[in-house]
Amino acid sequence: MKFISTRDLRNRPGLVQEMVQKEDLVLTANGKPVALMVRVDEDDFEESLQTVKQARALLAVSRMRRRAAGLGLDKMSEEDIEKEIRDVRAQRKAR
Repeated sequence: MKFISTRDLRNRPGLVQEMVQKEDLVLTANGKPVALMVRVDEDDFEESLQTVKQARALLAVSRMRRRAAGLGLDKMSEEDIEKEIRDVRAQRKAR
């Protein structure tokens, strides 16, 4: 996977388009990754977009699970979880 700067994208978009046809690219700004660029075929654009959305959702769930484990929340019993839900719902009604 190659890295390409936002400056290169701005100054040489044709080259970037050629490069992304060959392999996925990481777009960088100030040396830090900000985006992934992947080739998309017109025929499977919607499927590709859906796949990216699913990957983002999986990543978000993974982050939540790691955070919960770090806080010890992964060891809560079902009764504790139900109580937490009841408490939050009661607080919302009180508003």
